[in-house]
Amino acid sequence: MWQELSADILTGSHKALARAISLIENEVPGYDLFLQQLPAPQTAVTGITGPPGAGKSTLTDALIGEWAGKGKKVGVICVDPSSPFNMGALLGDRIRMSEWYNNPNVFIRSLATRGALGGLHPRIIEIMSVMQAAGFDHLIVETVGVGQSEIEIAGLADTTVVVMVPEAGDEIQTMKAGLMEIADVFVVNKSDRPDADQFVKNLRLMLAPAFHAAQQEIRIIKTMAVQKTGLPELAAAIEAHQHELHHSDRRQWLFTEKAWQLIQQEKMKYLDKRQLKQALANAMEEPDFNLFRFIQQYL
Repeated sequence: MWQELSADILTGSHKALARAISLIENEVPGYDLFLQQLPAPQTAVTGITGPPGAGKSTLTDALIGEWAGKGKKVGVICVDPSSPFNMGALLGDRIRMSEWYNNPNVFIRSLATRGALGGLHPRIIEIMSVMQAAGFDHLIVETVGVGQSEIEIAGLADTTVVVMVPEAGDEIQTMKAGLMEIADVFVVNKSDRPDADQFVKNLRLMLAPAFHAAQQEIRIIKTMAVQKTGLPELAAAIEAHQHELHHSDRRQWLFTEKAWQLIQQEKMKYLDKRQLKQALANAMEEPDFNLFRFIQQYL
């Protein structure tokens, strides 16, 4: 099964890709060996993140149009909040982006966070590695928009695009969320609003120290995603950053982050939280209970 899937994915089969993602999500036996046979990744990943209401989904939809309109193959993973009842995706981006549903050059998949704190799916690294083997020209990951924990996208994407709107106080919120530190490209969406130019000016002032410290320039792009305004400039900025990436040490850092996450995940796989809770409850009955001594049995 896995060998056949692998061959079909390499030929660009969307059906095989969708099936492989489902099998990896559910950790079907053999998925780890399947992943070990994947070719070296060639396609860069663009992460779209930012506070709720900034227009990430509309911008993602417009960016798909920009690249697909040039005949490029685009793969998109939209990470949605989980339903508390069945852990499935709540928003269903394949419905929101229905314009691309039958386009042979576009693949869109909604994933649930399944309780993961980083605004991503717990198997997102594995899933994106399969996507990178499927022959896409561009890959996009749109995160939930959960705020402070969302900076995990920086360890996954080659280029992180932070989307904001020119509302009063957004600068402070962005600083708090930690998004200022992870952006490779800033997008000021809904830039037809009155305070947009002032917002961009303030953003440039806040980023001035980062411009001097960074190896690469942090670009700021004004867009109106609904009207598709500013999308060619955004696409060009993303592509320029990804070209520069091959001449920097950031690529090594990205793979280090991914390796760290995967090793950590594997080490924790056999630890059952309910059993841990019961063991702790028993241990806490002892008068000389010590948390640091307790955890040694699991290390």
